[in-house]
Amino acid sequence: MATREIHPSLAALDMVCVETSAPPTAMVVFGASGDLVQRKLLPSLAELHRRGLLNDQFCLLGCSRSEYSDEQYRKLAAEAIQQSARAVPPDKLAEFLDKVYYLSGDYADPATYARIESRLMEIRRKHGVSGCNLYYLSVPPLLYETIIERLGSSSLSRRNDPQCRLKCRLVVEKPFGRDLATAAALNGTISKWFDESQVYRIDHYLGKETVQNIMIFRFANAIFEPVWNRNHIDNVQITIAETLGVEHRAGYYDKSGAIRDMFQNHMLQMLALVAMEPPTSFDAEAIRDEKVKLLRAVRPFNCQWDPQAGRSIVRGQYGAGTIHGRPAPAYRDEEGVAPDSKTETYVAARLYVDNWRWKDVPFYLRTGKRLAKKNTEIIVTFKEIPHSLFGSVGLDHMPPNILAFQIQPEEGISLRFQAKRPGSKICIGTLDMKFRYKDIFGGEMPESYQRLLLDCMAGDQTLFTRFDGIEVTWKLLMPVLEAWSKSDERPPEYPAGSESFPQADALLEADGRQWHGLAAM
Repeated sequence: MATREIHPSLAALDMVCVETSAPPTAMVVFGASGDLVQRKLLPSLAELHRRGLLNDQFCLLGCSRSEYSDEQYRKLAAEAIQQSARAVPPDKLAEFLDKVYYLSGDYADPATYARIESRLMEIRRKHGVSGCNLYYLSVPPLLYETIIERLGSSSLSRRNDPQCRLKCRLVVEKPFGRDLATAAALNGTISKWFDESQVYRIDHYLGKETVQNIMIFRFANAIFEPVWNRNHIDNVQITIAETLGVEHRAGYYDKSGAIRDMFQNHMLQMLALVAMEPPTSFDAEAIRDEKVKLLRAVRPFNCQWDPQAGRSIVRGQYGAGTIHGRPAPAYRDEEGVAPDSKTETYVAARLYVDNWRWKDVPFYLRTGKRLAKKNTEIIVTFKEIPHSLFGSVGLDHMPPNILAFQIQPEEGISLRFQAKRPGSKICIGTLDMKFRYKDIFGGEMPESYQRLLLDCMAGDQTLFTRFDGIEVTWKLLMPVLEAWSKSDERPPEYPAGSESFPQADALLEADGRQWHGLAAM
């Protein structure tokens, strides 16, 4: 067990603040020379080791096509870790690197997996690892099925060996399919060799502190959950805004677009956390059950028959503009993007959840690239008071209370309310009560992958998506994807550096509402 570092002034307020260390684990990372491993996985694992949360009985075997010796790969890993936001002391870095090994091979060649099995047994013995094997797929999605089939046919999955004392786990990065059919096919391959209890489908947004805090905020406080319903909440807005364009991901992004890259996973998962019913316990299956129930209650789009559906979800594509005073090219002028591309870089939607709690409460979701500010937030707007006592002084309508969960770039929570200001008898103003993690707890926030990797090793699936949840999101979006694929229209352009564009604004304006703006709180 390791105690989390915390500001001394908060020590007396902490009721439960103990982190359980990871159990013994042997980790195999496919795609070990890739960008994600260098930027996120290796620095996160090294930080877990620095914090005392990585078990002494841990080893990592990296695997990719690139040719490296153990020492060459350790040097590459050291450089990646040293470039990360939080420095790891030299002695701790050396201890971690001593647990790192490398093997090159072709993912399609069965001989590669025989070598992995042999090498894994060797380094497990060397480090006394008695726990599970954790297989992490940090490779392009087109390689998922090949690697999973080879893992299974080589016996590395251990599914059919009831005497085996090792519990193997499989970690899969998004995207999980590009539509319902491909998601089902991938899941069929996985379920052939792994039980659902062994599968960890990562959505890194769910590892962020403020996203995790939504459940604590709702279900650990008696003052919020009673008003968390259609009687008190007017609307909910969820925004994921990026200033970056497609960068080096044009080859992937131009075939996917914003609806597949962000909406189907990150946005709908945050919606589920905000709107789900209270689970029976803080247990992975109980929580995931409620999330799936909520997603099943989302009113379906029907772009073909329902004339309103076309106005319930819109898309856009960034044109040339200016970001932070610098010129930015149009999406179709980006390197690797087809000149006639119809791929959306912005999606905005108005959703309804057809259940007792949320009947007729609109949820407005938007995500886009090349926007004015980087920002991820969830804004809950409460209904206005039914009657103003201050009409005699011109205050017929009072601004509504607003609760905001700020997820990026700085994590925190804000509550906006009305209060008297110093001055005359009736001197009312809007005040913001703000809580920012960095101000209270100090230092850098933990990288979301630290939380997720620790949970993978510990066998906790709470923050990971189950296949039935993925299936229901694809079913919800398939009519939209099919309608857009058949359309000859290009998405309307919005200038790079915009906060929004007219078609997205119209979703709220038609309801007499407006976006609260990027980082409004």
